[in-house]
Amino acid sequence: MLQAMIGKNSPYSRVRQRQRISVQGQQMADPRYGGFTPAEERLLRQILSQPMDYIDSDEFRKPKAEKKIFEDAEVIERPDVSWYRPLMDDPQPDRQPRNTGTVLLSAAQESVLFLKYNYARHRVSELQIKIGPADPNDGQARELLQWYRVATQYREQIAETNLALVLAMAKRTRMSEVDFADLVSEGNMALLRSVDKFDCGRGFKFSTYACRAILKAFSRQGMKLSKYRQRFPTDFDPALEKSNHLEILRRTHELEAADEVKHIVLCNDAQLTKVEQTVIHHRFGLGCEIPPPPLTLEQVGQIIGVTKERVRQIQNKALDKIRVTLEEYASRKEDEEAEKEEKAASSAA
Repeated sequence: MLQAMIGKNSPYSRVRQRQRISVQGQQMADPRYGGFTPAEERLLRQILSQPMDYIDSDEFRKPKAEKKIFEDAEVIERPDVSWYRPLMDDPQPDRQPRNTGTVLLSAAQESVLFLKYNYARHRVSELQIKIGPADPNDGQARELLQWYRVATQYREQIAETNLALVLAMAKRTRMSEVDFADLVSEGNMALLRSVDKFDCGRGFKFSTYACRAILKAFSRQGMKLSKYRQRFPTDFDPALEKSNHLEILRRTHELEAADEVKHIVLCNDAQLTKVEQTVIHHRFGLGCEIPPPPLTLEQVGQIIGVTKERVRQIQNKALDKIRVTLEEYASRKEDEEAEKEEKAASSAA
């Protein structure tokens, strides 16, 4: 009999039988029946797919335990964590944050939060066992969702209260090969795992337990990066992933345009005067198989016997003629390509 009960409540049995959750006596995600939203249905499926783990305490089995833990205990407000994201985006991790809103809890206050968190998980676990492989009724489903949300709320509150602890440990560790944001992210994951495993009944502060877990997470992250460096010693270069196709096209177009301009100048298709040809040849090093170095305006002026300002005027006039001729070449080429396309289309028809 005991073996049969274990088999029905095993994790494999829960995953197999919770592929589709339905509430007894109503259809889910249907407001006409007072049902659940699709998000609540997915959350129920997630809750019932695996057993809830919690840290047990003798306080859970005392009379009126729920009233003593939630109503009679001290109410602790959630801290303000609006400072956290700007600090994470700060490229200077050494700078001390201002007005972090950090709340330092006493051991008694931590015990209150952890008792509430684990009692909520305890109630979820009891409901899971009570429901078993069957479908939950409406009351059971709503109670399950309620206690799960309470547990999530207190888990987030405990983690938010200790966010500054992760940042302090990350700054103290000083792992230069690990990015600061990655280090803090690994520390946050270790902090959440510590919240789930911490037993407040042993009388220790949570920071004592969490610091060791965070440091071990940092060490694991460093070992992972070290193994990665050994396997891939070359640093990642984002430029290797960037395509240079546009640069190649642009460079090819520039070379083709330069060849066209050189052809226009050497063949004198722009009808330049002898003085204009002399200025262009000397200014841009054209006219020889081995191009000479370009000369300045003043040097060209000394060759043809005019001032450098006059050389500049002659050069601009010659460049305008070359530009007009180049545009005519481009227009003529477009017309030829259009005629080819028309002939190809007519022959195909």
